[in-house]
Amino acid sequence: MVAALSPSRASDFMQCPLLYRFRVIDRLPSPPSPAAARGTLVHAVLERLFDLPAAERTPEAAAALVAPQWAALTEAEPELAALVGQGGEDGLPTPESWFAEAVALVERWFTLEDPTALEPAERELYVEAELEGLTLRGYVDRLDVAPDGAMRVVDYKTGRSPSELFEGKALFQMKFYALVLWRTRGQVPRMLQLVYLGNGETVRYSPDEHDLLATERKLRALWAAIQRAAETGDWRPRTSRLCDWCDHRALCPAFGGTPPPLPEHASDLALDPVRTGELVMADD
Repeated sequence: MVAALSPSRASDFMQCPLLYRFRVIDRLPSPPSPAAARGTLVHAVLERLFDLPAAERTPEAAAALVAPQWAALTEAEPELAALVGQGGEDGLPTPESWFAEAVALVERWFTLEDPTALEPAERELYVEAELEGLTLRGYVDRLDVAPDGAMRVVDYKTGRSPSELFEGKALFQMKFYALVLWRTRGQVPRMLQLVYLGNGETVRYSPDEHDLLATERKLRALWAAIQRAAETGDWRPRTSRLCDWCDHRALCPAFGGTPPPLPEHASDLALDPVRTGELVMADD
């Protein structure tokens, strides 16, 4: 068994222990959505754009990558193609409107950053570190390294920037990455940067060792709470405004539902989220 935790699963448990159970133990799938597929496409385009020489990284070049990157994604995962409908009665966006929004998100990025002046050290970087028997792991969208060695961690979000009420969740994800980089590279990243393409805003945060030590303590406490829930089988729901967007609300006892019976070896599954394939899709 591999005891492992990603920012997504950590956020799930903090939001609602029952949500963690549904995703990690019961492995209930979340239905794919056109918005999520568009986010995956935009991430792929922004990653591939840096394959071009700096002078050729233009909005037109990025827009030209949208169709071939979508073709590559649907070849790897054919089910994604069904998320872009023909419009009308199926309730799905037309291909024209869906692709136009993807292009608009990519083009908006050029108003926030200048790719001709950037040479990322890493793109879609897998990071992993050990924390007292617990593996912390995830994918960083982009890592920039300055000539003096200073690191900037960049994450693209295709939605809108959150209100202050929910901004902490996004910053927790970034501090998680910063902690892993600090533990593996021996240096605290100088800048954490969230790029929100939905409304064209950028959030920047400069962490220090105090921040990351606090994040480490929080993760230790969080993992201890997950272990207790695994031992007791107590995955009680925690209601919040986010319940309105939960894919599994119909199964939640807080809303009159009944969770499925716990599977055999549920406690082992709870502590082995590697099996969920959680890192296949980028967090957004």
